Amino acid sequence: MYTLPDLPYNYDALAPTISEDIMKLHHSKHHQTYVDKLNAALEEAPDLKQATLVELLSDIGNLPDSVRMAIRNHGGGHYNHSLFWEIMAPQAGGEPQGKLGDAIREKWGSFEAFTDEFNSKALGLFGSGWVWLTRDLEILAMPNQDTPMMEGKGEPLMGLDVWEHAYYLDYKNKRDDYIKNWWDVVNWKFVEQRFTQ
Repeated sequence: MYTLPDLPYNYDALAPTISEDIMKLHHSKHHQTYVDKLNAALEEAPDLKQATLVELLSDIGNLPDSVRMAIRNHGGGHYNHSLFWEIMAPQAGGEPQGKLGDAIREKWGSFEAFTDEFNSKALGLFGSGWVWLTRDLEILAMPNQDTPMMEGKGEPLMGLDVWEHAYYLDYKNKRDDYIKNWWDVVNWKFVEQRFTQ
């Protein structure tokens, strides 16, 4: 049975970028619902309980029809949010250093060019979804709770939740302000660890 992970910081730790109210709602209500519905789906297909979540999401096309969509949506939601909490931190932001920073600048020319492209994908994503940075530094905009693993691209380095529930209490319909401010809480040390492992 999957459980809701604890946040690595207090609910108010990311303010003013993300308020305590948003974090409480997002973590304790939205994420908890993904966990509950994932567990319910696995009760219907007990043979799948032996697989890890990464294995399930990476093999999404071969799962039984009866639970495929539930695992895609709720398993994806659980994985995505578990990662999302880790890639943010108080007193974070800035630019990535080390091998990750070098690789981003080599691929994109500058950190600013990278964030411009990432922001453009986030703003251009219609409806709800995520923007991902893959291990080969590809930027992908994907709908709903889809992840790069579902396209055979492995676990992502980081992702930005652009569902309205991630920002609406703070930013109303100003997705662009949320995206711009989100860079102030990106935990580059954690992302760098994922890149080099």
